Amino acid sequence: MTTIRTQDQKLLLARQARERFVAEIESALPVIGNAMYERLQELASQTGNAREMQIRRDSFMAFQKLYKTWLAGVVKAWRNALIPPTATGRVRLESLKFEIVGDEVVENKILSSRLVLSMQDKFNWELNDLKLRIQELEGISEMASYDIFRPEAFCQLIVEQWLGTGLSRPIWNEVQDLIPKHLTEKLVSGYHNANQFLIQREIMPEIDLRPQLRRAASAGVPASRPAPTGLSGPASLPSGAYGSDRGELSSGRGAPSGRDEVHTGHVSPGDNHSTGGALEETRMMTSTTPLARARMRAQGVLGSLRRMLTDRVGSDFEQTRITGPTPMLAQAMQQYAQPAVADAPPGGTYDIAALQQTASALRQRSSDLKAKASTSAEKATIEIVALMFQAILAEERIPASARVWFARLQMPVLRVAISEPEFFGTLQHPARQLIDRMGSSVMGFDASSVGGGALEGEIRRIVQVIEQYPETGRRVFQLVLDEFQTFLSKFLTGNEATKRLVSVAQQVEQKETMAIQYTIELRKMLDNVPVRDEIREFLFKVWAEVLAMAAIKNGPQNEQTKLLKRAATDLVWAASAKPNRNDRARVIQDLPQLLQRLRQGMNLLGMTGEPQEAHIKTIGNTLADAFMSKTEAIPHAQIEAMAKRLSNLEDFVNDEAMGDLPLDAESLELMLGVDASSIEVIADGGSRPTEAMLAWVHELQLGNWFSLDHNGKLTQVQFVWRSDRKQLHLFASAGRSYLIQARRLASYLQAGLLTPTEEETLTVRATREAMAKLDANPERLLN
Repeated sequence: MTTIRTQDQKLLLARQARERFVAEIESALPVIGNAMYERLQELASQTGNAREMQIRRDSFMAFQKLYKTWLAGVVKAWRNALIPPTATGRVRLESLKFEIVGDEVVENKILSSRLVLSMQDKFNWELNDLKLRIQELEGISEMASYDIFRPEAFCQLIVEQWLGTGLSRPIWNEVQDLIPKHLTEKLVSGYHNANQFLIQREIMPEIDLRPQLRRAASAGVPASRPAPTGLSGPASLPSGAYGSDRGELSSGRGAPSGRDEVHTGHVSPGDNHSTGGALEETRMMTSTTPLARARMRAQGVLGSLRRMLTDRVGSDFEQTRITGPTPMLAQAMQQYAQPAVADAPPGGTYDIAALQQTASALRQRSSDLKAKASTSAEKATIEIVALMFQAILAEERIPASARVWFARLQMPVLRVAISEPEFFGTLQHPARQLIDRMGSSVMGFDASSVGGGALEGEIRRIVQVIEQYPETGRRVFQLVLDEFQTFLSKFLTGNEATKRLVSVAQQVEQKETMAIQYTIELRKMLDNVPVRDEIREFLFKVWAEVLAMAAIKNGPQNEQTKLLKRAATDLVWAASAKPNRNDRARVIQDLPQLLQRLRQGMNLLGMTGEPQEAHIKTIGNTLADAFMSKTEAIPHAQIEAMAKRLSNLEDFVNDEAMGDLPLDAESLELMLGVDASSIEVIADGGSRPTEAMLAWVHELQLGNWFSLDHNGKLTQVQFVWRSDRKQLHLFASAGRSYLIQARRLASYLQAGLLTPTEEETLTVRATREAMAKLDANPERLLN
């Protein structure tokens, strides 16, 4: 018998569920604090250069002093979030949506969004159900943005308390990965127990999504939305397609039915819907990168699949523990340990006939295995994996020879999917990641360039390794994924021309970055030293670059490099006032050798002839003026301290990018010693990209294909190399290379001039197509 409750009783139940949830996740905080303490203590004890060691010690001491305050602040903030805001408070919170937020607020949202993204695939299913139950209890269309049940809400409080306590972002970057590591399990348990608490009190024991579909229809939401045309930035993301933080995903291309259109009560009628959608879209644009939003949409596809399997099969798919096939199925799978098609002959490749033979054999195997399956979960798993690989085999953009090797992974993947239900719930499973990375790498090649080549050879090796070790499951997939990533980074820059270009570009980046850093350190050193402007300008604009070039070519502690470093302090001393006769005599004696070193350094830069003579003349005039100066001389001890610091200058600089690199095709051609007409250098300039776009640049994966619109010409290019400091990026097409600096690359992504060829990864697209077939023919899932 259903219990009838007043609205106050319902609100009380909702609050009790929140209190239980907060109490559960609070228990993870001491563990997180201790893990962070140990991490920073370990880093502080590591050896390195003086600057790094000092930073690590300072970070540890700051954390040691403040971390208990931070943890207490998080607990207090979470508990305060349990208290509903007053009517005035709600108005204030809602009005914040319309205000222009500062950079710090946006950065905090980015940090908290990253936390959410790293954990949400583990608890989305429970959270979506909980949202529906809370909406039912409180009579609302959606949870408030500040509701403590929302992962973005409690993660935002974690970040705010961290910075409010006085802990810095650099320290956060060192330890942020420990939060999801120790908090995720508590979140899964917290959401699950909150659902169970409400179920036991007869709050929606069974969740029916059909009313949600009707609600979406009554609000004027169409049955399907067009897919995004790419990931080129904000313009390509349709309003409402935000993935799993809005319940079920708004469908992209090929959505099989209205199932993906469930918004779990987030739709408001009339103009409010349009305004709310725009505000929500703006929020998502500022807090996540386009690639992160694509992952959220992809996670929504997996969420739809998981819910469908749970609805039609049962709760087996909600577990994450390692299981295994039942004895009868295990025996049947053992009989199919051999590949569905024999290896290609030595030096040969698979053809279309082999592909068709493989597809037919795999369909038969799937039917046989379903007949041997003992549970509904096993039958459903076999069918889903079979449909996914059918979609992969039908992907015409992948050469036929590569598709056959992909097909041979069906049985190993099936074994993993049966043993680990998590395969259907996360994009991070190594089996998925391996197929996606291999698929994106061969997507743009034609059969002649892949077949029999090094790339197919590596794919062949990986597949054969997996087939040899079928029982190791996830471990072997992770191992070969790491190996493929390493291979790919070498393969993409394998030809001599690209290798030489990469080598030169890497040296240019190192030299220019070091020159900028040396300039900064020289400015610090000379800040309180009475040095003439002409000498300062020479040291900052010329000599810093000389030292950087010498460090790259000879090494920072090479004897020649040390002499050039010493020349800087000798020049500072020589150009200072010389009231003492002995000092003047010493300058006259040492001047020829000093000028020789200055010329040697400028020769290293290729600065000869008139430019060099102009610098020498300016320096000579400055030294002559110093002889006549009556000002106070620079103390010898100060000169020696500068010399000591200069000799170990590398200890005081860091590896972070320090601005834009002066780069052009002529300098590359000079360093390459060959014609660089096939190299297009796209240096910095143009519009200023957002921080989200710069973050997207760092998330691009090697081997992926893009459409590049440069100077009105559209070209298909592959991302083949990223420099160590992530300032330079190389894209290659047939006969031409594009070397693009990071900020300009972000501008191209933002403007849609560089767009990924794939809207979805291979396994996500295959999952979507499998769901389309199951929606059209649901009986096949268990038959």
